[in-house]
Amino acid sequence: MDSQTHVALISSPGMGHLFPSLELATRLSTRHHLTVTVFIVPSHSSNAENKVIAAAEAAGLFTVVELPPADMSDVTDSSVVGRLAITMRRHVPILRSAVSALTSLPSVLIADIFATESFAVADEFHMAKYVFVASNAWFLALTVYAQVWDKQIVGQYVDQKEPLQIPGCEPVRPCDVIDPLLDRTQPQYFEIVKVGMGIASCDGVLVNTWDDLQGRTLASFRDRNLLGKIMKPPVYSIGPIVRQSGSKKGGSSELFNWLSKQPTESVIYVSFGSGGTLSFEQMTEVAHGLEMSRQRFVWVVRAPKVRSDGAYFTTGDGSEEQSAGKFLPEGFLERTSEVGFVVSMWADQTAVLGSPAVGGFFTHGGWNSALEGITNGVPMVVWPLYAEQRLNATMLAEEVRVAVRPKELPTKAVIGREEIAAMVRKIMAEEDEEGKAIRAKAKELQRSAENASAEDGSSYENFARVVKLFGTSAP
Repeated sequence: MDSQTHVALISSPGMGHLFPSLELATRLSTRHHLTVTVFIVPSHSSNAENKVIAAAEAAGLFTVVELPPADMSDVTDSSVVGRLAITMRRHVPILRSAVSALTSLPSVLIADIFATESFAVADEFHMAKYVFVASNAWFLALTVYAQVWDKQIVGQYVDQKEPLQIPGCEPVRPCDVIDPLLDRTQPQYFEIVKVGMGIASCDGVLVNTWDDLQGRTLASFRDRNLLGKIMKPPVYSIGPIVRQSGSKKGGSSELFNWLSKQPTESVIYVSFGSGGTLSFEQMTEVAHGLEMSRQRFVWVVRAPKVRSDGAYFTTGDGSEEQSAGKFLPEGFLERTSEVGFVVSMWADQTAVLGSPAVGGFFTHGGWNSALEGITNGVPMVVWPLYAEQRLNATMLAEEVRVAVRPKELPTKAVIGREEIAAMVRKIMAEEDEEGKAIRAKAKELQRSAENASAEDGSSYENFARVVKLFGTSAP
């Protein structure tokens, strides 16, 4: 491949968008020797995000351009997707200026799903247009097909009596519909429908999955009688793209020293992601559930949500270190000191999951975390909180069968300690037959992921095919 081929990426704010975009940029640079520029719209509210950006800049594998903030002072939409869409829309002229300032113009622009309006800039500068979907193919199918549901279905999707149909794919239960589609009267509903239409207008879509994991869904995109009727651009499965582990030294050394002394696959890792927080009541139940399970654990504890005027808000923005102990039941740390390790706010998740001592993952089920679990062969307890996580949980527990999940949605009810303990024991205890099958499937999928990414694997070949197309694009 011509080393002069220049590819630009634009990432939306938030760790869930930033991590996979930076990892994609790393692969384009190191494996395919392309010149890469990553445009980042930072959130400016997370120390962890700032550290990730700084680390990418220090590595020097590609150029990082932090775009200045857009004026959002007049925006009244408080929904996550609504604000995100408006933020990215208002960054289009800012991106135009930043591209103009480059000494060499990229021939390709890869946008994440919330940045497809930046294709106007790509058209101006005669760049090929690709979308990078950091989530899975079922999520992509739902997002693209929402424009059809919008015309066909009367009333709220969550009130439908039957599963929602997507050609060639698993139907979506009304309770699993992604957050922005829950209320069709809200601005974020129209934003996500627009996102799906924007995705369908590009030259190609890169999706973070692989053929063996989601073959049926991916085949539907290729069939002009199924999803291919809506989605004309080719869809390339290039996953799993997961962040690489950082150092096991420094602030986390105590944790990894502790892990090194634990028996193989004896520890369950508990983390609800960079944006996942629980209520005080639910955190108390999780603590007692872990204690009742009698399993070793590492728990990344974030400040819980507290009630104010009937709404939840977090007691901290996640940027400051706080003593985890003050959020946990009295005596919990003392009673579990022999088997548990509690971390305040953050841990190097990829390094923890890669530890031989870790044999289970209690997770919110964000796709980045799900892939990190799968690629380490670790079975999961999935605890969906927001975004597309209900969809992911259903896929992981019912279709792929590498996870268990609560009987009720954690966002609808407080899950009791007995159920939590039972789920943890199921994926960790050697004598549980269903758990044994789940653990075996996790190892099987780990091998499948490795095969897809290996030379001559399906994702490796798809990636190479796309990079070859990049080289034929000219500004």
